[in-house]
Amino acid sequence: MTPKTIKKDIYWIGVNDRTTDLFEGIWPIAQEGVSYNAYFINDKKKALIDLAKSFKADSFFAQIEQIAPLSEIDYIVLNHMEPDHSGIISTLRKINKKAEIWLTSKAQKMLANYYQLLDGVHPVNDGEELNLGEHTLCFYHTPFVHWPETMVTYERTSKILFSCDAFGGYGALRGAIFDDQCGDFDFYMQEALRYYVNIVAKFSKAVLQAIAKLKDLSIEVIAPSHGLIFRQNPSLIVELYRKWASLAEGGQEKAVTLIYGSMYGNTETVMNAVAQGIADKGLDVEIFDAARTHASYILPSLWTKAGVMIGAPTYEGSLFPPLEDILRMALLKHVKNRTWAMFGSYGWSKGALEQLKHLLEPSGWKLTNAFEFAGGASSEVLKQAEEFGRNFAQTLLNEV
Repeated sequence: MTPKTIKKDIYWIGVNDRTTDLFEGIWPIAQEGVSYNAYFINDKKKALIDLAKSFKADSFFAQIEQIAPLSEIDYIVLNHMEPDHSGIISTLRKINKKAEIWLTSKAQKMLANYYQLLDGVHPVNDGEELNLGEHTLCFYHTPFVHWPETMVTYERTSKILFSCDAFGGYGALRGAIFDDQCGDFDFYMQEALRYYVNIVAKFSKAVLQAIAKLKDLSIEVIAPSHGLIFRQNPSLIVELYRKWASLAEGGQEKAVTLIYGSMYGNTETVMNAVAQGIADKGLDVEIFDAARTHASYILPSLWTKAGVMIGAPTYEGSLFPPLEDILRMALLKHVKNRTWAMFGSYGWSKGALEQLKHLLEPSGWKLTNAFEFAGGASSEVLKQAEEFGRNFAQTLLNEV
């Protein structure tokens, strides 16, 4: 891709990644891809804001060279030290030794640890400014959005917020980089939610603090490090992030995430009856096979829905392992205080329910009922399963 003008003398110079399978080595993006957005300000003093992963260096540098020689860069602003933002810094520093690196003091230590770069570094104070000529950069510390060293950069003249990981999302850019030019906006909003819950949700309190800190800025463009640039309606992504962050303290929709596992199809057969019972009460239910669906795609549903129905067969006297993996990841991401129920098949002994209670109760999950059955799904079991689903849905509807 070629540089794209955002406003006068300010360019997007990002790169797409459609070859990495796992973001952070955990989250699948093989189908969706991701963009590493970086920005160049071509003023009397030239500034580069954020970088990209090291293996994208050639494409990244080629875009800058279309605007100005790499040797003319005066400042490199590192809003965040994670290697998908900073990976090119060692190569760039070999090409241009004079450019001063601006970052927080916590990031300065990480820069030394990751890349052994010690010289030509300026630790930025919260609220500090940097004049480039016609443009002025203002720096605001936003710790734990989503690492402790993170900051955002605001360009005062053009009213652009370079927001780093805040307000970002998965999804490689498909030619269009702006919200008003995007032909599949819903896809990017879905991927923004998945990105939020995968990457940022644990730090939701810090997200709300950052939004409050920046509320008085006049913002015409939000330019994050991943995903679309918002210029038509920048407040939209802010309000979505505010909504998603607020869900850490409650307020989920009255709907159900149904996660199940099945070794020989018995629990799966009953799952369909349970789901029918839930739907009979008018509640939306989203269904996931824990053995075949990565946690990345299940977490958004768990984050936004109040009810969780777990179809868990007993496996060797305990919980079916794929379900345990999914739920442990949910707890790691601070999915708390859900209303839940459990159903599942067992062979010679039970055990899944007790393991689930041990796992979920410390995080405030409230068990309503459980329905365990031996062996296969008889017609009587299926009738009971439908009623079980209806009762769970009614309990959820009755909650304030």
